[in-house]
Amino acid sequence: MSASSSLFQILFLGTGTSTGVPMIGCTCPVCRSSDPRNRRLRSSLYLRLGEVRVLIDTAPDLREQAMRHDIRRIDGVLFTHAHADHLFGFDDLRRFNTLQENRSIPAYGVPETLDEVRRIYRYLFGPRQAGLYRANIDLHPVEGLFRVGSLGGAPDADSPAILPVHVVHDDSRTVGFRIDFDGRAIGYAPDCVTLPEASIAQFRGVDVMILDALRYRPHLTHMHLEASLEAVERIHPASAYLTHIGHDIEHATLTRQLPPRVRLAYDGLTVDL
Repeated sequence: MSASSSLFQILFLGTGTSTGVPMIGCTCPVCRSSDPRNRRLRSSLYLRLGEVRVLIDTAPDLREQAMRHDIRRIDGVLFTHAHADHLFGFDDLRRFNTLQENRSIPAYGVPETLDEVRRIYRYLFGPRQAGLYRANIDLHPVEGLFRVGSLGGAPDADSPAILPVHVVHDDSRTVGFRIDFDGRAIGYAPDCVTLPEASIAQFRGVDVMILDALRYRPHLTHMHLEASLEAVERIHPASAYLTHIGHDIEHATLTRQLPPRVRLAYDGLTVDL
């Protein structure tokens, strides 16, 4: 396998909570900070896996994220759940259809999530009317391990292997993902308040674990910092990054306090495995 085809790169498109940071109308020190690492679009991840390009969640900021990082290709989309901050950039996928010779883009999620996608975007999945510019997305319900190949080609044994991993977030069914490619693995769970022991086991030993860390104080549906660090210890990755961050956390301050191997993610951060 050539050096280019074995590339495994993580790009953090957004690392913020549902409000984004700065929040509308807030004058706190973090929201008014001049440090660009404190400016957080809604959470999303872009993966370069050899020749395959995978987007995790279509945040409301997808257009801005794609333009900021010159993203022109998406071979597949993974959905963690159907909350607005992880879904409402969905319609912007239509531009990628155009860039990719009008090919349909496959999107993957657990059945409950894709049912919500169909409900919210029902105008996309009915009969196609000539002249309407709409996203052309092929929904694939998944429950277990699956693979994503380059657009237009069937995945093979060397394609990225992706496992949905159950996490506890709220009443909606939410998953994280474990992605294995070229002998390396990452875990991604941006929205969760707890991880069941079975899910810890599925993530255990990944090279990089990316985990929810909303704020310092406990929250009903998201991990706070202490819970995130405890989960990292149980998963024991080679390194970990915290994401889905609110305006309680100032980047430079927390960075100085984190234990070895744990870092605070920020928009535009790239990590090469």
